[in-house]
Amino acid sequence: MKYNSYWADDYIEKRRSAAKAMELICSGQRIFIGSFCGQPQYLEQQLADSASRFANLEIVRIMSMEGSPLTQIANKSQEQNVSIRNIYLGSAKSLDLAPNMRFYTPVNMSEVPNLFTSRRIPIDVAMIQVTPPDDFGWMSLGVSVDVGMAAALSADIVIAQVNTKMPKVMGKSFIHVNDVTAVVEHDEDLLTITKPPATKADEQIGLHIARLIEDGSTLQIGLDAASQATSKALLEKNDLGIHSAFLTDDIMRLYSIGVVNNHKKGFNEGKLVASSAVGTQMLYEFLDFNPAVDFYPTDYVNDIEIISRHNKMVSMNVARYMDLTGQVSADASSYTLYAGVSGIPDFVRGSNRSKGGKSIIMLNSVTEDGKQSRIVPLLNNTITTVPREDVRYVVTEYGAVNIFGKSTQERALAMISLAHPDFRDQLLESAKEIGMIGKERTLGDSVHGIYPVKLEEIVEIQGQEVTLRPVKTVDERRIQEHFYNMDRKDILSRFFHEKRKFYRQDIQDMFHIDYIRNLTIVALVGDFGFGRVVGMGEYYLNPAMNMAEVSFSISKEFQGYGLGKMLIRKLAEAARENGFTGVFAYTSRSNHRMINLFKSLPYKVNTTIEDDLELTCRFDEPL
Repeated sequence: MKYNSYWADDYIEKRRSAAKAMELICSGQRIFIGSFCGQPQYLEQQLADSASRFANLEIVRIMSMEGSPLTQIANKSQEQNVSIRNIYLGSAKSLDLAPNMRFYTPVNMSEVPNLFTSRRIPIDVAMIQVTPPDDFGWMSLGVSVDVGMAAALSADIVIAQVNTKMPKVMGKSFIHVNDVTAVVEHDEDLLTITKPPATKADEQIGLHIARLIEDGSTLQIGLDAASQATSKALLEKNDLGIHSAFLTDDIMRLYSIGVVNNHKKGFNEGKLVASSAVGTQMLYEFLDFNPAVDFYPTDYVNDIEIISRHNKMVSMNVARYMDLTGQVSADASSYTLYAGVSGIPDFVRGSNRSKGGKSIIMLNSVTEDGKQSRIVPLLNNTITTVPREDVRYVVTEYGAVNIFGKSTQERALAMISLAHPDFRDQLLESAKEIGMIGKERTLGDSVHGIYPVKLEEIVEIQGQEVTLRPVKTVDERRIQEHFYNMDRKDILSRFFHEKRKFYRQDIQDMFHIDYIRNLTIVALVGDFGFGRVVGMGEYYLNPAMNMAEVSFSISKEFQGYGLGKMLIRKLAEAARENGFTGVFAYTSRSNHRMINLFKSLPYKVNTTIEDDLELTCRFDEPL
């Protein structure tokens, strides 16, 4: 490389045709080809056309389009001319990936640049795509900085395809003309990817996740349909930031309407930070010379310490399969695109370390044809992308759970609650056979229950956030603790007799529910997955009357603040929507709190006195 001459003169000297540039390559060399949507298609095609002249070329790349010409040549030549080394993280069970499994090199994305710069995987030739040089000779790698910068700076020979259609992206994305061996000027449209279609299940997953994301969070968003559906569900959020492997069209839209402003990231504030862009031409135009966007290599973007510096860092990644212990297998497919190379473990661990951070794994409960559960007893014959000890939040279309700090039995029950109802019994029996769950366990009506997320609500009582939501199977222990901590007078009022022990069999009807004929709503304070129950309201359908019998319990420190009224209102609304005639309760004549609860409803209160007081509200008798 010459550094004592004017760069513009060197640029002219280095300019040549693609065919001439291919003459710089020798047999037996290792060649890196730029990745993702920055792939230099023209140079790759020229190399493919010249492949018969070479022997034992090894192509190193981030997993790209499986139909690329070099992949086809590698398959036909039995690796005599060309072999492929795809940097890939994940399993290759997907049918469209399995034929090329032998090419995959599993490495965390944050570690790939060091493989090149340390010469553990020495790069002889790097073929990259860049913008035309600026007035000082700097060329931007544009939409794909990722590992391409490290490959180019450590390669012996750098062949740069200069494309005027490549956007100039700010950040650590520039390579100088002095660091390039040959320049091939050729304009071509960049690879574009339209977002995968979102299903109803994806949209429901997005709604569940949106409830977990607080204003001021910093997000890493994957490329799958569920992640993009989540983006749509974030339209009412404020002050979000982005630190992600990829920028997408949906992130661009969130930025354009002000949902994302990067003001509260706590690190790299004011900047959309990523290492690549995958999307449409509109996205690439948005990136061009945009001072709000910085691209960095993956050893920065995916660095766990960098990720953890952000406020409320939330990683959202798709799983292909999960088992009952929480292990994650992440594949790439036509619906998850580059999910296998998104550095999922890096972002999961970085988010877990962030103050107020959350790592979220999402998955559809069943395969595309609906014939298999994506939640399985154990991951067999596949790769574990994220180990169970790193997993925190898990979301399917049937709800969200936090399995951090949970026992194997608690995890298994939580995962079963997220499975499709058609597979829950089968998963329970498998878990019993393996020894994950006690033989005595049953699911009761919850085997068919569909979690009604619309009943969730967050209220403020005495300066504390209180979450009102339908009960889940995982709430068993916290319900027991709620009753053990209740005042003795309240226990007597709730159960009509002295009660000092609350066995699981005594309370299982409260969480073995179908959410229609029987429903329990709990009030919790504390972090998601670790909240303490401070109030409960339940109803059970009396089929003969078509009315729901209700009962309540409120912790002493939350009595007198309207929590009971909130619970009875929710129960009454749910009972009315489910076609019941009304609600009723049996209580003592001296239980003025229960009497006042019924009087708070917008219906006429009927009373009957026998041994106990019966309170009744019919929905066809409004006040």
